[in-house]
Amino acid sequence: MAINKVEISGINTAQLKVLNNSEMSRLFKRMKEGDDLAREQIISGNLKLVLSVIKSFTNRGEDINDLFQIGCIGLIKAVDNFDISLELCFSTYAVPMIIGELRRYLRDNSAIRISRSLRDLAYKIMQLKNRDGELPPLDEIASILQTEREDVILAMEAMQDTVSLSEPIYSDGTDSIYLEDHLSDDKDLEEETTNRISLQRAFAKLNDREKHIMQMRYVKSRTQTEVASELGISQAQVSRLEKGAVDKLRKQI
Repeated sequence: MAINKVEISGINTAQLKVLNNSEMSRLFKRMKEGDDLAREQIISGNLKLVLSVIKSFTNRGEDINDLFQIGCIGLIKAVDNFDISLELCFSTYAVPMIIGELRRYLRDNSAIRISRSLRDLAYKIMQLKNRDGELPPLDEIASILQTEREDVILAMEAMQDTVSLSEPIYSDGTDSIYLEDHLSDDKDLEEETTNRISLQRAFAKLNDREKHIMQMRYVKSRTQTEVASELGISQAQVSRLEKGAVDKLRKQI
């Protein structure tokens, strides 16, 4: 469905303005000083972001106008809660908020009420897809997930019309955000997003060497000995620096 050149909720989507980073920064500063007009300009300047997200939710039979309005609620929440002191692109913060609103709306307004346990089982099944997007045989799925074959069939039927987990929800041309990145059994989406941003903010307080060590150890899974060899220092020094970095992160968070 092409939604970039149609009228949605009385808005001509082809004429929507897109704000650049400098404009966003200037408007956010004005908004924080109490300028309501700046807030409205930020919201209207990011409506295309809402359009980008709702594209992946249009295959569920919901009215596009309703999805757009719900997405706008998520956008407004993101605008009102965004911390301009963070070195973070606004879209990185806003997209999960918009997705969260859409997910709650679809969950609460679904014509067919699906139990939480059945929905969770369906998500787990979807994650068993191979690189070609194919699922294992039913008996194998049941064995892997330690559940009954009949429950697997019910879960798969219940989720026939849901969004693909591997479908990109938003892309800025260089990086993409996928729905599966925002599925959580134990946390609310906003809490997960806030925790991630808190960690990013704390990580920014580390010096360059500490950042490098943490990335090597926890992102690239290198041993302390490997890191020491690369940096030309002893393993004991790496251990000390790593401990110091972890302590800094804990205090910041």
